Amino acid sequence: MFWDVTQLPLTPDGQTPIRVLTIAGTDSGGGAGIQADSRTFAMCGVHACVAVAAVTVQNTVGVSAFHEIPPEIVAGQVRAVVTDIGIGAAKTGMLASTEIIESVASVCNELGIGRDRRIPLLVDPVSASMHGDPLLHESALDALRTTLIPMATIVTPNLDEVSLLTGIDVVDDATARTAAEALHAMGAQYALVKGGHLRTSTSSTDILFDGSEFLEFTSPRIHTSNDHGGGDTLGSAIVSALAHGWTVPDAVAFGKEWVTKSLAASYDLGAGHGPVSPLWRLHDAEDA
Repeated sequence: MFWDVTQLPLTPDGQTPIRVLTIAGTDSGGGAGIQADSRTFAMCGVHACVAVAAVTVQNTVGVSAFHEIPPEIVAGQVRAVVTDIGIGAAKTGMLASTEIIESVASVCNELGIGRDRRIPLLVDPVSASMHGDPLLHESALDALRTTLIPMATIVTPNLDEVSLLTGIDVVDDATARTAAEALHAMGAQYALVKGGHLRTSTSSTDILFDGSEFLEFTSPRIHTSNDHGGGDTLGSAIVSALAHGWTVPDAVAFGKEWVTKSLAASYDLGAGHGPVSPLWRLHDAEDA
């Protein structure tokens, strides 16, 4: 069967699909950022709208430069999409600067995007590439903490970003829970601490906290160095489910399964880290 019960329904031919929005940076190598978001959105059967916040000069071995889009242009893209096309959910990725973060927060507030609003918002607080190259000015961390994360329906940092935002180094389940509590205290409705970079076991566990309850999402660890764009792929799968009206825990369960399958389907590319691949869906279709 093509889709099992944990996966999203497809839109019938000729009907307008659910729309989603990513506000993020580009990846000229195609593995992460807006490109990764758009690939997952397409494979999840939703229509992708984009607001470009930054353009990176990037390949599989690193990011050598990036250019920020003027904040008013970033906000203008969001406003143009939402007021005409309409969206079911949105996510942020690389926002690069305090000014862009503040502009995005302002326009999201204006348009009813964010926690306790009609349009859920996933905040992926992208701070550095997987190679350690900075993608966010250090001064912008405070803007993430005080301006954008409090608007998040769900915030989804990796472990390096957790450390930057909270000062907590996650080394085990206990510190992951402490970090989730700290992120929730910043104002996010849900905090997801991703365990993919904690390579201490044969499994990968993500911990979700809503202020009162912890939920764990565990999958077998996929041993591959081709994991570029994994965080973007997870986030965009979650957003696709949220746009269908799924609860946050159900959307996270879907996203966890999606990114695990995408890791298993990852492929070599260039001289560095290849991308995770949501194209597994096409191969499943061929086998159905």
